[in-house]
Amino acid sequence: MIDFMKRCDLSPLLLSFALAVLGSSDVLAQAENPTPRDQHSFVQPVNAQSDNTPSDNRHDEVSKSNDAGAPTDSKSIDPPDAAGQDFFEAKIRPVLVTHCYRCHSVDAKKEEGGLFLDSRNRIRSGGDRGPAVVPGKPAESLLLSAISHQDSELKMPPKKDPLPKSVIEDFRTWIEMGAPDPRDEIKGAVARPPTDIETGRRFWSYQKPVRPAVPQSATNWPQSAVDEFVFAKLQAQGLSPSLDADPAVLLRRLHFDLIGLPPSIDAIDQFQTRIHSSNIELALAEEVDRLLATPQFGERWGRHWMDVARFAESSGKEANISFPYAFRYRDYVVDAVTADIPYDRFIIEQIAGDLLPYHSETERARLLIATGFLAIGPKNLDEANAKQFEADLIDEQIDAVTRAVMASSVACARCHDHKFDPFSMHDYYALAGIFASTKTYFGTHVSPANRLAGDPLVLPRGAGHKIFHASISPAQVAKQKAELAKLKQQEKDGMAAALQAVAKGEDPEKFYTLRDALRIFWSTGGIEGQLEKVDEKGQAIPLAMGVLDRELIVESPLLASGDINRPGKLEPRRFPLVVSLRDAPNVPSDNSGRLEFAKWLVHPDHPLTARVMVNRVWRHLFGAGIVRTMDNFGLSGEPPSHPELLDHLAVSFVENGWSLKKLVREIVLSRTYRQSSQFRLDAFQVDPENRYLWRSPKRRLDAEAIRDAMLAVSGELSPERPDGSLVAKKIGDRPISLIGLDASLPSDLDGTVHRSVYLPVLRDRLPDVLDLFDFAEPSLVTGDRETTNVPVQALYLMNGPFVHNRAKALAARLDQASPSDQRRIELAFQLCFARAPDAEELQLGEDFLTHGRSSVDDDPMKNLEVLVNYCHALLATAEFRNVD
Repeated sequence: MIDFMKRCDLSPLLLSFALAVLGSSDVLAQAENPTPRDQHSFVQPVNAQSDNTPSDNRHDEVSKSNDAGAPTDSKSIDPPDAAGQDFFEAKIRPVLVTHCYRCHSVDAKKEEGGLFLDSRNRIRSGGDRGPAVVPGKPAESLLLSAISHQDSELKMPPKKDPLPKSVIEDFRTWIEMGAPDPRDEIKGAVARPPTDIETGRRFWSYQKPVRPAVPQSATNWPQSAVDEFVFAKLQAQGLSPSLDADPAVLLRRLHFDLIGLPPSIDAIDQFQTRIHSSNIELALAEEVDRLLATPQFGERWGRHWMDVARFAESSGKEANISFPYAFRYRDYVVDAVTADIPYDRFIIEQIAGDLLPYHSETERARLLIATGFLAIGPKNLDEANAKQFEADLIDEQIDAVTRAVMASSVACARCHDHKFDPFSMHDYYALAGIFASTKTYFGTHVSPANRLAGDPLVLPRGAGHKIFHASISPAQVAKQKAELAKLKQQEKDGMAAALQAVAKGEDPEKFYTLRDALRIFWSTGGIEGQLEKVDEKGQAIPLAMGVLDRELIVESPLLASGDINRPGKLEPRRFPLVVSLRDAPNVPSDNSGRLEFAKWLVHPDHPLTARVMVNRVWRHLFGAGIVRTMDNFGLSGEPPSHPELLDHLAVSFVENGWSLKKLVREIVLSRTYRQSSQFRLDAFQVDPENRYLWRSPKRRLDAEAIRDAMLAVSGELSPERPDGSLVAKKIGDRPISLIGLDASLPSDLDGTVHRSVYLPVLRDRLPDVLDLFDFAEPSLVTGDRETTNVPVQALYLMNGPFVHNRAKALAARLDQASPSDQRRIELAFQLCFARAPDAEELQLGEDFLTHGRSSVDDDPMKNLEVLVNYCHALLATAEFRNVD
């Protein structure tokens, strides 16, 4: 471990401090056999063990600097691999059905090479040549080699071109994931045949929530209905709740949970004053109300929704073209959460804002931008077949809406009836008609890197939205229009000449070559893309991403096995039959039906919508949902740990006007939330995963909170929202693969001191801090981020320029605050940990600073560097990036 720290270029002073605190043998032992550290452990590896595993008779000592690593309260036993299952259903099974099953399934008239690909066991055992798929090993998986046409003697599909690169990469990703395949069984769940409607309606999640009776305990511990439900479960398991957390710990937890920032010195002082003048309950209520009213709450909780909305500023896939107007949807979400727009209205705006009435151009623009939810998903802009692209776009929208709002993916019924949940192909294609009657505006233009154009959505100019692309002169407009007309005429003439040549038996290439066609195609796309950004006079116009109803309202045919070339009977537009609602809206004949679909989703009797949102909120406050499979409330998901509590909160959520702030307030003011995170061996032995909430879970901060906390304690954090985004202002609309060639862009895409919610979110090219600390995959609906602890995170904390710069700023702040080492250390602890240092920590800090200065000969700059090293050590501690 010492050699490792030296290789990481850790400064000698910081290294000596680390060793002074931990002891070299202790560091090595920690690396080889991680166990809970005591409360004075400053510099701890990021991949350190959680304090859930007892060690060294210190079961009751909560480490202030210990990572919330594996195993955690909620993840020591993994829930079913929902993400892997969903990836297989969305990306892998449709390809196998369309391209492979006719020759390699039990229903095939003649199997080829002894290979069957229609079950998990068969695809892994393989055929005459060996295993078709070796989980985790793409290079050894013959199926990947076959579909890539790497071997001239092994090509699938035979006698055809290879499958698209994006499909091949999906298979590679799937194999690297371990080839999750639910066709035989699902980990942790019993495989079931397709569920009929009536059986589905009897399943708990498809029944309307009804307010349960609140248990009444004989003790004074519960202080709310939330507490009563939790306490009743604890008693039933022979458990008891933990003591209340220390007020300083609770304040820090509350600030990170509600606004994603550490409490300021003023906030700490005011909170302590309120506690002394009243009591903890009133002080907490006042602090919660203050935090809920801040714009920082909207930034924090808006980011949570963006995980679910799979927000990103590029298309992903092979082409991966930037979305320069996506930031408007980001800002819409932050503003909507800040204003506490009722959740039912919030959903309606995002699915059908363009169909809602409005009273001003500003409101019209806001509602159009809201529909960006349907436009920002990943897109294969390299797709050569326009019909296939549209089918995939519709599929992605169905999946995003149903998974985000209902935690149920109707998209799994694209190629076959859902294997576990009560959704049929008829349900899927009934919804597909709604989205097929919708045009998606995503704002890309044809180029050599991009085959598909997506018009931008024009906003009312009177709304006053800032524009980041340039205007052009009227003369340039006229010139480009003339050039466009010329190119189209060349295309028309060339095609006519080629057809005539074919009719005469001549070579059409002599008159119109592929090079000519591509030149015209790309040139036309570039000119049209430029003209879409300006009006007739060349003035730049405000643009966004979103949707509008198509001119032609259509019904979708049911596609056999999801194959666009095998259309069947048209499916009338409607909503999934398993959810039966009183006075449910009907799909009209004169529009897409998106508005009615949105209203159906947020109907007060809908069994899923309120439950799912309540569960998402609970997860962000307790580390795990009441239903742990956050995006799967179906039969293959986990049951709720506290079903009555979930229904109580869901019913209250609706009755309180779908207010997110009221829901959060009710939960954080509960005694359950106030519990200490202290480890208790007796409770751990009964409930090692803390599913019954006998203590507050110890959690690592997410990527944004870690970065924002560093900016906050260094005094550099800019509270204002930046104009636009890096994508809109500097990257523009171009392939993401080229941005590394632009020296004007920061290499880590993090060159600001604004909050992390405003960092660029590019698919497959995230800023370093987001990428390293488990940011949500922006191509997927994500209700539950993973938490990993890996060496590269430690390298970032040791060597990352961002971290070094924050340490310098924090040192300058301390240096200006006081010439006293003691006061500097006390202030540093208040800023970083919201607490005072104890006697040992104070002495260690003073010794480090004194020793460091003694070796630099009173050089003022080098003296400051000693303080910088001390600050760097504090920012790298586990305590800094964890919340108790």
